[in-house]
Amino acid sequence: MGRVFVAGSINMDVVATADRHPRVGETVAGKQVLYFPGGKGANQAVAASRLGARTTLIGRLGKDSFGGELRTFLGAQGIDLGAIRETEAHTGTAIITVAEADNTIVVIPGSNALVGVDDVAAVPLAKGDVAVSQFEIPLPTIAAFFRRARDIGATTLLNPAPAQTMSSELLALIDILVLNETELGLLAGVELSDSDEAARILDVARKLQAREDQTICVTLGKRGVLALAGREEISVQGRVVKAVDTTGAGDCFVGALAAQLADGVDLRAALAFANAAASISVQRMGAGPSMPTAAEVAAVLNAN
Repeated sequence: MGRVFVAGSINMDVVATADRHPRVGETVAGKQVLYFPGGKGANQAVAASRLGARTTLIGRLGKDSFGGELRTFLGAQGIDLGAIRETEAHTGTAIITVAEADNTIVVIPGSNALVGVDDVAAVPLAKGDVAVSQFEIPLPTIAAFFRRARDIGATTLLNPAPAQTMSSELLALIDILVLNETELGLLAGVELSDSDEAARILDVARKLQAREDQTICVTLGKRGVLALAGREEISVQGRVVKAVDTTGAGDCFVGALAAQLADGVDLRAALAFANAAASISVQRMGAGPSMPTAAEVAAVLNAN
């Protein structure tokens, strides 16, 4: 079994819940304020670790109270924290409003903005491992991480969120791209919505492919998942659940997919597993703490 190495962000999520989101300039009464470990990198590492993968998280924390709490939480998830460095900058923080099962998020990078090439240079990647990243750390760091991974024979998996454009050089280093339809549209320079048909989404994905063997997975929430694996088209049906908090659902999917691929599972089965894992996570509050175990995912898959 390979290992999962996640180079990414570590945040404390400060969550306010309310009956509805405020309009611009408006104040609404909230219900409660909650503190959850988060950050896309940390969330993906937690998901992979809880699902049985040997997982290393590469990143930075501040020397503040949030940094200490996050280190304790991540260590309790069985994640290898040897590649996490402390910095004088404050720990990354996300301010999240949850209302009607949807969320709005403002992220303040803090120490995450300082994750550099040196941070990813020394990790013991090997052939068969899965190298994971997202867009909450500097793009040159991701490129260096993926370049090293591909040289060694590890699989590179990128979740390009929060969405921003990337160079063709970075795109060519990615073996598996996992994104939603909005992110796909931005990267491809095409307007997409959640009402677009599968054929159109796959056509846009095909135009974005940088290599013939590149896989692009498009997560569609309750509509499921579409993937273009080289020339093969894969569709995974959505799961109907009662969502209470969608924060971290995409990260759960990425971590679960990485864990499955590191274990040698074929892509179609890995996508179905990751889809089931994400459907469990949205039924719980918080990002990091909502990630399911392998037994919970197996129970869901076996029930169908």
